Amino acid sequence: MTHPPKAQVRRAFEKAAPSYDSAARVQRRVCGQLALGLPAMMTPGVILDAGCGTGFALHLLRERFPPADLVGLDISPAMVAHIEVPAIHRLAGDVEHLPLADECIGLYWSSLTLQWCNLPRALVEARRVLWCGGHLAVATLGPQTFHELRTAFAAADSHRHTLDFLSPDAVAAAAAGFRNPRLERQRETVCYPDLKSLLRAIKAIGANQVGEQRRNGLMSRGAWQRLETAYEAQRLPTGLPLTYDVITLHAQK
Repeated sequence: MTHPPKAQVRRAFEKAAPSYDSAARVQRRVCGQLALGLPAMMTPGVILDAGCGTGFALHLLRERFPPADLVGLDISPAMVAHIEVPAIHRLAGDVEHLPLADECIGLYWSSLTLQWCNLPRALVEARRVLWCGGHLAVATLGPQTFHELRTAFAAADSHRHTLDFLSPDAVAAAAAGFRNPRLERQRETVCYPDLKSLLRAIKAIGANQVGEQRRNGLMSRGAWQRLETAYEAQRLPTGLPLTYDVITLHAQK
């Protein structure tokens, strides 16, 4: 899997910060599903939200675990600045190089962030900061994510326009250092009235990352028309579909 450069990821999320909350419908649903997989009686003490964005999951985690100390970390300082959850620790940092001590976290939570990173490296860091018996809760994206967009772009030109996301087997392999791993997979599909609104929604959540070998410059009118025609061929009664192939992982250190 080719990962986008860190500076590119940071810039995309810096730009997305003001519009992120209103556009992040799927992210909210995935957070809810990830929370359902947490042990009923757990008392994590200290919780890290790795890739917290503007803090939606921090609200959810505060309600679920009122006494816990919350740490919100994101690569984008602008995202961190938009967090409105009171009494939390805010950090701008990289999930592959966490600015935290060893064994200081009871729950490592990360929802729809680690797909932009080197997952094995990020999970090594997660294991480092979790204390013995601590819980890992991760939601990431699988290979069928944005498959409609990939199909449509293939009809437009030969450039790369989407990332290649990891398979469930690759996610399981990355979690090999944890105990009792449990993987689940589900699809979330959002429909849009037209292609422009669909692409705007992707950009509004900072998800317009394609890594290396991406197109530079504007798409020609002919390529845009081919793209639009190819996407229209996939239209559902509810609109143009965009699928998120969501993989959730729960495990213990």
